[in-house]
Amino acid sequence: MGVRGVAPEELDSRKEVGARLRAARRGAGLTLRQVAQALDVSAGTWSAVENGGTKIDDGRLAKAADLLAVDLATLRGTPAAGSWRDFGPLRLEPPLAGALDAFVELGYHGATIRDIAQRARLSVPGVYHHWPAKQDLLVALLDLTMDDLLTRARAARAEVDGPVERFTRLVECLALFHTYRRELGFIGASEMRSLDEPDRIRIAATRQEVQHMVDDEVVEGCRRGVLTTPTPKEAARAVVTMCTALPQWWSPAGPSSPETVARQYVGFALDVVRLAR
Repeated sequence: MGVRGVAPEELDSRKEVGARLRAARRGAGLTLRQVAQALDVSAGTWSAVENGGTKIDDGRLAKAADLLAVDLATLRGTPAAGSWRDFGPLRLEPPLAGALDAFVELGYHGATIRDIAQRARLSVPGVYHHWPAKQDLLVALLDLTMDDLLTRARAARAEVDGPVERFTRLVECLALFHTYRRELGFIGASEMRSLDEPDRIRIAATRQEVQHMVDDEVVEGCRRGVLTTPTPKEAARAVVTMCTALPQWWSPAGPSSPETVARQYVGFALDVVRLAR
């Protein structure tokens, strides 16, 4: 059993839901106290929910989804079948949208709050009203990035049976994400070094979870003899790196759609792990 009689799997689930709620709150530009007041709980209780210390019931989770303008299934981590391939327009609150634009163009350290405010069409005090520091904006963007990617990757992996099939779905998911969400993918790859602790450790752990999913399928494929690379973990790392590099060159103005790129990258990935033909 886990902390205070809570099973480890239940504790992990609470932490995952809490992380999604925190990312959604930050994405909505709301403070912890504002959300707690709107949901009629204390700030201490809501802090415990976001940190995985307290379970949130379904009714309050639904109210939180309405308040934060996010899909309830996404907060639960169980998106509808096939939704991992669906990418609508990226909707961010103005300060986050301004920060994303500034970080992509100027880099985290090169961007100032004034740069962010100009892109968000806000005053500098208007940005500071909900975001006390530039670091908070970076953390919120990377939380949103990794939460979205992890939720999609889990859904993609769960859709099929067999290590090769799960591997190809994960590669497709990574390729689609890093083209449709190329700006988020770009800062996810380039600005991890700019995170302060403990957020860097926490977000890096989420990145590693995605990598481990791919590792596991390649290792299992090799064990079954359907993949033949002599270095499965190194090959898996190469495949993920190949996908996360897509934002560096892919453009929606180019000749290839995200779906075309995803199909190509699945083929490249199967060559890397040496699919038994």
